[in-house]
Amino acid sequence: MAKNENKNTLGFIVNNGGVLSLIQDAGRYGAFNLGLTNGGPADPLAFYWSNRLCGNELNSTAIEINLGGLQLTAQVDCVIAITGAPMPLTVNGQAKDLWRSFLVKAGDKIHLGFTSLGVRCYLAVAGGFDINPIFGSTATVCRESIGGISGDKLVENDVLPCQAVPKAADKLKQLMLAKHDQPKYSNEVLLHTVLSYQHQHFSAIEKRLFFSSEFQISKHWDRMGYRLQGRAIKADISGILSEGICYGAIQIPADGQPIVLLNDRQTIGGYPKIGAVISQDCAKLSQCRQGDKVRFEPISMSQADNFFHLNLSRFNQTQLIVCS
Repeated sequence: MAKNENKNTLGFIVNNGGVLSLIQDAGRYGAFNLGLTNGGPADPLAFYWSNRLCGNELNSTAIEINLGGLQLTAQVDCVIAITGAPMPLTVNGQAKDLWRSFLVKAGDKIHLGFTSLGVRCYLAVAGGFDINPIFGSTATVCRESIGGISGDKLVENDVLPCQAVPKAADKLKQLMLAKHDQPKYSNEVLLHTVLSYQHQHFSAIEKRLFFSSEFQISKHWDRMGYRLQGRAIKADISGILSEGICYGAIQIPADGQPIVLLNDRQTIGGYPKIGAVISQDCAKLSQCRQGDKVRFEPISMSQADNFFHLNLSRFNQTQLIVCS
């Protein structure tokens, strides 16, 4: 796929793309019929906070940094914010806090180290990165070679165009999310799950064992999904006709080890599914890594709806602190 062409030619130069850094907006929707999955931020809450701290529309294009290592040089004066897992952040070698917006100037060097807790951070810039959408979105899905600059992760010498701030940049309002309002990351998470799909093909005993067991994240985890290890769960069927798969679907393959499917999942699949994890908890799962522990808890559709609206209300009502 050809390089993404943009109106702006200045922004940030990538000096080191880190382990895996991806251009993301809120996701690509309405293209399942073409075999294109959603993509988008694995942790939408951290993604939305990064944009809100920059005064952006919540869907504005940002960078998802997986594990760390991203290094950038600013070509223009701009305001940025970084949210998510606690990756050490420096600008020109000086430590900076996450969960706040601040001014960087042309020539400044931004470096994100590696996190020991959580997985993903989000770097937003005021006005958003100026990346052309493909099939309605800038979200990068490497498996499909679509989105971002070239359908792949960021690499050295990539240029990420963005808007320069006005000359009166020093007077721009900079914002911070209070410590007590920041999400807490953990290596143990509870995943609220709605029984759905083929749950009738799992006996009452198997479902009880599933919801009372603890699972560990295996070495097989990425943006497509998380394969778990624990007590094997058995269905009374070995497969089904392929069908559409939702975000958070829990597949049970032949070995009985659950797979929770996330943003870059395939659009159809033929394994029986015991249910689906709610979106807020998929975000928590996406901040876990190998060896971390998960448990599942059943909830109803109405409870899932209540969780969604409660979290949305909490996000909308949380006030940011003006720090300059």
